[in-house]
Amino acid sequence: MTGWRIGWMVLPEELIEPCQKLAQNLYISAATPNQIAAVAAFDCEAELEIHRQRYARNRQILLEGLPKAMTEGAAPCEGAFYLYADISQYSSDSLSFAEALLARENVAVTPGLDFDPINGGRYLRLSFAGQTADMHEAVKRINRFVTSFRSNAA
Repeated sequence: MTGWRIGWMVLPEELIEPCQKLAQNLYISAATPNQIAAVAAFDCEAELEIHRQRYARNRQILLEGLPKAMTEGAAPCEGAFYLYADISQYSSDSLSFAEALLARENVAVTPGLDFDPINGGRYLRLSFAGQTADMHEAVKRINRFVTSFRSNAA
């Protein structure tokens, strides 16, 4: 159900304020169909447990495979399927770092600036909700990237 609460609009200037008022009623709580689907999901314990175990394996792959400088100060990442990785050893510009990682290694991450405009330049958010094979590949590519990133910075 990830992403069901996300949306955006491009509006003429005169519709921005009325739509903001409307939007407040939409995002204060989940829509009825979403709530019904969420309740139904509780009947899928076996399937959900498979995903939970995969997320736990994937989290370990990232925590053990990425450079220690990126993971040693990371929050426990037990409440969601994201790792907030510290890239301060490599860069203070998470947006440029994320763009370069995507361009060079085809690994998509979210710049920390999306979550923290003050200190977010030092962090990336990495999702571990994907397939386990993809986590192994991502670790390989990120390690290759930071190695070349260090070499280019020297």
